[in-house]
Amino acid sequence: MNTKKNLIRIATLLLLFISTATFAQTGRLVGKVTDAKTGETLIGVPVVVQGTTTAVPTNIEGRYEMRLSPGVYTIDYKYIGYQTKSISGVVINLNAITELNVILEEESLTLGEVVIVSTFKQESVNALYSIQKNNISISSGISADIIRRSPDKNIGEALKRVSGTSIQENKFVIVRGLADRYNTATINNASLPSSEPDRKAFSFDLIPSNMIDNILINKTSTPDLPGDFAGGIVQVFTKDIPDENFVNFSIGFGYNTESTFKDFVSNERGKTDFIGFDNGRRSLPNGFPGSRQQYVVQPLSQRIQQSQLFANSYGEQTVSALPTQSYQLTFGNQKGLKSGGSYGSIFSLTYRNSLSSQFVDRNDFQFDGSFNKDFDDIQYKYSTNLGLLANFALIKGNTKIAFKNLLNRVFEENYNDRTGIDNSFIQEIRVNSSELTQKTLVNSQLEGDHRFENNSMRFVWNANYNLTLRDQPDLRTIFYGRAQNSTDAFSIVDRNSRRFFSDLSENTFGANATLAVPFTFLKERSTFKFGGSAQLKVRDFSARIFNYQAADFQNFDNNLSTLPKDRIFDPNNIRQDGFVLNDFTNNSDAYNAESRLFSGFAMLDNKLGKKSRLVWGVRVESYYQFLDAVDASNSKVLDETTYLDVLPSLNYTYNVTERSNLRLSGSITVSRPEFRELAPFDYFDFITNTAVSGNPNLQRSQNYNADARYEFYPSAGEAITFSVFYKKFNDPIEQIIDPRSNADLRAYTYGNAESATALGLELEFRKKLNFISTAEWLENLIFYSNLSYIDSKVDVVGTERTLQGQSPYLVNAGFQYSNSNNTLSFNLLYNRIGERISTVGNISFNDVFEAARDVIDFQISTKIIKGAGELKLTVSDILAQEVTFYENANEKLSYQRGVDKIIQSSKLGSTISLGFSYNFKNKNSR
Repeated sequence: MNTKKNLIRIATLLLLFISTATFAQTGRLVGKVTDAKTGETLIGVPVVVQGTTTAVPTNIEGRYEMRLSPGVYTIDYKYIGYQTKSISGVVINLNAITELNVILEEESLTLGEVVIVSTFKQESVNALYSIQKNNISISSGISADIIRRSPDKNIGEALKRVSGTSIQENKFVIVRGLADRYNTATINNASLPSSEPDRKAFSFDLIPSNMIDNILINKTSTPDLPGDFAGGIVQVFTKDIPDENFVNFSIGFGYNTESTFKDFVSNERGKTDFIGFDNGRRSLPNGFPGSRQQYVVQPLSQRIQQSQLFANSYGEQTVSALPTQSYQLTFGNQKGLKSGGSYGSIFSLTYRNSLSSQFVDRNDFQFDGSFNKDFDDIQYKYSTNLGLLANFALIKGNTKIAFKNLLNRVFEENYNDRTGIDNSFIQEIRVNSSELTQKTLVNSQLEGDHRFENNSMRFVWNANYNLTLRDQPDLRTIFYGRAQNSTDAFSIVDRNSRRFFSDLSENTFGANATLAVPFTFLKERSTFKFGGSAQLKVRDFSARIFNYQAADFQNFDNNLSTLPKDRIFDPNNIRQDGFVLNDFTNNSDAYNAESRLFSGFAMLDNKLGKKSRLVWGVRVESYYQFLDAVDASNSKVLDETTYLDVLPSLNYTYNVTERSNLRLSGSITVSRPEFRELAPFDYFDFITNTAVSGNPNLQRSQNYNADARYEFYPSAGEAITFSVFYKKFNDPIEQIIDPRSNADLRAYTYGNAESATALGLELEFRKKLNFISTAEWLENLIFYSNLSYIDSKVDVVGTERTLQGQSPYLVNAGFQYSNSNNTLSFNLLYNRIGERISTVGNISFNDVFEAARDVIDFQISTKIIKGAGELKLTVSDILAQEVTFYENANEKLSYQRGVDKIIQSSKLGSTISLGFSYNFKNKNSR
């Protein structure tokens, strides 16, 4: 009996080994099938290996996959209503993936059945043409294929390659030179929350590039897109079911010429700072009163005891700044189900840590142009970023369900060491400040995609949740001063020696759904699409502000005033004849806000003959906004505003030739104020020596947009486009210098200008250099450039100026090389953004401009270890030009050192980074 069982076991194991070995001796063919005219994916298309019985249908995403033994095949694609296509020369290699994306043409009513014969290389080119040509709006984008051939490690880097865009701080996108308030972003068809609670911006360096399916930047509006933009909508689509099982690990180190291996100064650091979380040592002490009202009514003796609960955190520590570190671990898993369909998941964990320092020249001026403040700063920045992405998807028949999640944690502490002259108080100063900001972003989405019987209709829905947290625990400043030209010891200035605590939380709940119904119009296939969305956003903010002062001014021990910062606020000096904390929190230091956005749209996508396509319709958005706050005069602010916006749009495309299009577009969009821009909360920034307050009376801006573009695609990956656009803004929102400003303090707020216009030209050129000679390496060398010129004007009483944040010109250019087997690549990038108004002035203060600067980046990468590993060398900001903000002192809008008045100037240095990544692939995927 035991012998029989053992024989069965041996036979089973032998069969399993044989089947596994046989299964492993294969490669995989994967791809996507799309409509040649619309770019829509086609589902249920039979993909047949010619001469065999092997066949699979495309799934709900238009994708297919089959395992084949190594060899060369001909693949047939035959679909009702479309011309059959036969692709020859499809090479399948052992344990490798061959990707073949195919476009199908509609059947001709007069020619009957036609079989189109093509080759693998020709069809790869045709598929890329289809992506480039069939976007329904004037847009620019980058596909996963192009990203895969580039050395970019996150979306922020990839967006540098998109026409008409630039990237600030390697993470914030600028479209057509317009400030971030005029741009918006979505991820998998759901609105992305702002990663910066004080501005409308998303940090695109949070998402790894290997998670991306494609990125599209729409520069014109269509009814199915959000209406809150004027520059562009960045649409990010992440992968959910990978092509294969894999584990990818990457590590990188960076050297900065201004910072690395030099002294790095800060207050004492917590033990958990390196993972992006404060260990609680910076929080308000346990047992301390929870509000100003509870604190100030107590007797002095009790307030002294409670002030002693605060640790003396002003002492400094100095370390050597280590190189920037970055690590990323990514898992991809996919599995075919026995009952049909497939399941996939992707996880990515990202960690970055950096220590940087820079010298900053900061100045301010009297009304007569003389120096009011002349400061020299050394700013030290400690930054930790922790990110997690987790996506899951299930495809079964004509249904796809996906659950996608993004978590990001940013821990950033700025320590500023300032010396200089303050003529307002005729004193010499020494100031230190430590500002920690902890930001958390959580984004979760549940989405579905359903095709109905005979693929006649498509229903897509999405439910999403976003959580944004921003904490500033124990923002500390310590201020010493003495009379100018004095030899006296520096003594404490108590009014400016402060501790500040703030807490912001924002919850956003959203849902959207669309239904697309195909129909025939003028004997051509058209689509009617309609849907709606809802979003609820709730924000709570509160702050506490303290300063150190004499507990008893008449009996104060003046010897304490000159103690060094590591001893002065020691608990032993918090006493009856020493210091006590004064809580001067104002009622305006808290606010609650809520917004509700409901929208619906109807859109027609009509093909008018063989060459014309018209996408038109209307979007209606109802926006409710509520603000509960108290202003500086202690008056209650209850602001409720409701806008009903009707936003029509039209996009017309005419196929001039097979390789060129003419596009026309017109639309109405809006730009709404952010909560922080509305709230009357006053925040003083010791680093910039400015105060910022919101304006509850802000109105939303209405934007009228018109575009025209001619585009020509010489070959795959090449493009020559010329665009002209015009924009009219009613009530544009701008950051302005508050009329309350004086020679000692610049105060910033937000306001509506009456109107503004922008007229722009764009030229994009992307061309292989194989026209120079027939050398093979020139086939793989691409020169690309996009140039933008924008003339913007804002109507001001008696004069005109440019729109705040609008660059008059934008230049992106570069060379990109990748050899035929993608084992070696390099990129040389150049970027320049023209001078732009950073802050709008008034009758007493001039506009503050940000000067133009030239930025050159270089990157080279090579595959090693049989292609599984990759080495990357990057040199960023090679020229390391100064970042300068200035008041213009001449008629020319061009910064001139020695003539214009510098408000702030700093040099960030160049960064040299070396990275290594390795991809562990599972050969038995599926």
